[in-house]
Formats: sequence, structure tokens, C-alpha cells
Amino acid sequence: MRVAILGAGKMGAWLIRSLAAAGHELAAYDPSPGRLGAATAGVVGSATGKPVEAADDVRALAAFGPELLVNCAPLGLTTEAFDAVTPHLDEACALSDIASVKTGLASWYASSGRPFSSSHPMFGPTYADGSNLSEQSAVIIAESSDDGKAFWKSFYGSFGIRVFEESFDGHDRTVAYSLGTPFASTMVFAACMKRLDAPGTNFRKHLDIARGLLAEDDRLLAEIMFNPYTIRRLELINSQLAYLTHIIKDRDHEEMGKFLDKLRGNLGEAPDGPAGYAAAPPTRP
Repeated sequence: MRVAILGAGKMGAWLIRSLAAAGHELAAYDPSPGRLGAATAGVVGSATGKPVEAADDVRALAAFGPELLVNCAPLGLTTEAFDAVTPHLDEACALSDIASVKTGLASWYASSGRPFSSSHPMFGPTYADGSNLSEQSAVIIAESSDDGKAFWKSFYGSFGIRVFEESFDGHDRTVAYSLGTPFASTMVFAACMKRLDAPGTNFRKHLDIARGLLAEDDRLLAEIMFNPYTIRRLELINSQLAYLTHIIKDRDHEEMGKFLDKLRGNLGEAPDGPAGYAAAPPTRP
């Protein structure tokens, strides 16, 4: 298939390499010549033997004659990028995106009148081991065309990635829970950070996570947090922090035991934990 990639950031570059290796003929465009050059340099289609065509602008990308355009523009610019290129595309070209938040895309696709597929690889190059993605997941939007679903299921399946289907709205609710919640928690950790000469193991693990998160693009982080459903997750975090603060202020061992049991239950573990804290709170010296 002739596939055009719009945007050559981290995920765009991964798709360029991966789709070329899968035998597709590719062209790519990014407004940053340096980023585009780095993403396409030396990448050759495994079936065609042709290098990836680096387009100078969106017109050149459209002139490639793609059968599928995959929009990998930075989050928050997805519809704007579509608006810039679709007037130049053949009417038979299908559209796709990998946006992490789908707000507004359902109505945009409906107004375009084109066949579309929307998916979200639920991992990023910062964290994921590109050589082994078998424990990673991806979401395909249920409203996508049958051909589009088949394309992405085949592509993700070739890496052993688990594929789930969700509606546009359901996807954004899931992202608020699975990304918004840990992102917010990590941001709060980083906001309270100070350097330690002898950090403990847990501290170092959290520090590694925070560094990885903050290595991501600022727009990506902002748009994940600006997901309309993220605010509810933040309200829940605030309420739990208030509850924990109350327990600590009162030095309430019984309530702390109940709280820890609830946490273990949330994680699918047996209550009372290995130390049986709720049943036998420690005595004060």
C-alpha cells in the first residue's frame, strides 16, 4: 500500500520505519526538515527497495498519491494538519490518525466524508522496548471503517501488540484513567522534588519515571492533561490525598489499615497484606 505519514516526531518516525519494514511504499512530511531527515534517512521499503520519499510540503506529500494518510501531527494539531493536506488529496485516499486524545475527531471525520480509521498505540518510544512490544496495547476506534480496522489490526498484530476496540468517547475516558492519572501523580512528585544524596530504591524508581515523562513533548503532556475527562481523575486524586492527610494528622492506625487494605484490593491483592497491619497495628515506643 502507498502510505503517507504526516508528522515525523517520535511516533511518526517509528511508524515510518515499521511500515517500511512491513513492505509498504512510503512518503513523509514534517515542517521541520531536520526531524524529517532524521526519520527518513536510510529507511527503505522491504518489498519495494525504494527509500522513503521525504516531501518538501503537503502538496508534494499529496502528489505521492497515497492510498492512506496517517496523521502523526503533534497532539492538539490533528484536525489542523488534516485541514492543510486533505484539499490536495485524491478523494479515494483514506485517512487515519494515532492521536492520544480523540476530542473533536468524530465530528471532523464525519464532515470529511472520507473513509477513516483512528487508532492509538498505548505506548511511547520513551518507555517501550521497540524490539519487544508483545506486552503493549493499542486501541482501534470502533467507528473506523472495516478496511481501516483490518489494516491496523494486522500491523499491530505483527508486533504481538494486544488490540482493543473502543468508541471515540470510551477511548478518551480510558486515556484519562490510564494516562492522565499516572501523569498527574508523576507531575506532583516532580513538583515536590529535591535532590537527595542517598535516595532510596522507590525514590529512584519514581525519579526515572518522572525523567521519562518529562522527556516527552510538552504539547503531548498538556493535551493529555487537557482531555475533558482528566479533570474528574484529578478531583479523585485530590479527594484521596485529603483522606490520607486526615489519617496522618490523626495518626489513626485503624483507618490507615483500612486505607491500605483498600489499596491492595484495588491492585487485586489480598487485604491485610504481608504484615497484617490492620489486624495488629504497631505499638508506639
